[in-house]
Amino acid sequence: MDCVFCKIINGEIPSYKVYEDDIVVAFLDINPFSTGHTLIVPKVHTLDLETIDDETLNHIMMVARKIAKDITRKLDAPGYTLIQNNGFVEEVKHFHLHVIPKYKKDKKMDIKDVYEKITQSE
Repeated sequence: MDCVFCKIINGEIPSYKVYEDDIVVAFLDINPFSTGHTLIVPKVHTLDLETIDDETLNHIMMVARKIAKDITRKLDAPGYTLIQNNGFVEEVKHFHLHVIPKYKKDKKMDIKDVYEKITQSE
């Protein structure tokens, strides 16, 4: 399979992982809409909202809540948006949920700095 997300999950392509468990992996988007833009991806390849099982979908939403809380707090973002694309608008054909922090003023940070800030222990 030539899926970029499957390759990230399998460690074939490096990524800035901010969360991982038995069901999902979350990593920083390398072409972010905003600083801290994170993707949550199920480890089992599934195409879209129509094909993902309910248990995995519910788990992704619980992880999204945790990640959004962590990112908005650690990056001082007063809001966030969740986006999930399907069909022709889905660039990578592997279900994924975008967690996109929102800022009152544009906040530019290097991805390595964002990663360190998000993953640092408190």
